[in-house]
Amino acid sequence: MANKQSTLTNMVLTLVVISLLASTALAFVYQVTKGPKAQADQTKKNFAIKKVVPEFNNDPNAEQFKIAAEGGGDSLICYPAKKDGKMVGTAIETYTMKGFSGLIRLMVGLDSTGTIINISVLEQKETPGLGTKMTEPFFKDQFNGKNPSSYKLQVKKDGGDVDAITASTITSRAFCDAVARAYNSYMKGGNNE
Repeated sequence: MANKQSTLTNMVLTLVVISLLASTALAFVYQVTKGPKAQADQTKKNFAIKKVVPEFNNDPNAEQFKIAAEGGGDSLICYPAKKDGKMVGTAIETYTMKGFSGLIRLMVGLDSTGTIINISVLEQKETPGLGTKMTEPFFKDQFNGKNPSSYKLQVKKDGGDVDAITASTITSRAFCDAVARAYNSYMKGGNNE
C-alpha cells in the first residue's frame, strides 16, 4: 500500500470535511435540546411567578406585557396575576448587570401600590458561599411588604435601608438595583390594571 503524500489540498479538504461534520452534529444537538430547554425555562418562570404573587386563577403568561426598563436597556416582562378577574399582583422579570459576576435576573412581585410581595432569584453566577446567599430568606425576605417609595433600596453602607450580605456588598447593591429597576419601571408605565 502506497503512502499518500500530505499536500495543502488534502489538509484543507480534510479540515473542511471535519468542520462540516462537527457543525452538523452541533446543529442536530441544538435542535433536539431547544424544545426541552425552552420548556424547562418556562416551568421555572411559572414557578417563580407563583412564589412572588398571591394565589391567582388566570394565565399570567397569556396576559404578559412589556414595559420600558428604567434607564434604558432591555424591556421588562410583566405577568399580571388575577383572582376571579381582580388584579392581585404583578410579577416582573427584572435584571441587573452590576453583580460581582455580571447578570442577575429576578422575579419581583408587586401589588398595585408598588409594595413588594416577594422576590425570587431566576439566574445568578455570584461567588458560592458569598453572593449566592442572595437566594436565602435572611436576605431576600427583608424586602417583603416594603414599598420602595418609603423604603430606600440601597444597602445601609450607602445610606439605604437594606442589610447587605456580609462580605458581598457588590451583590447586595446589584440585587437592590434590579428590584429598583422593576419598581421604578412598573410605577412609570407598567401599572395598568
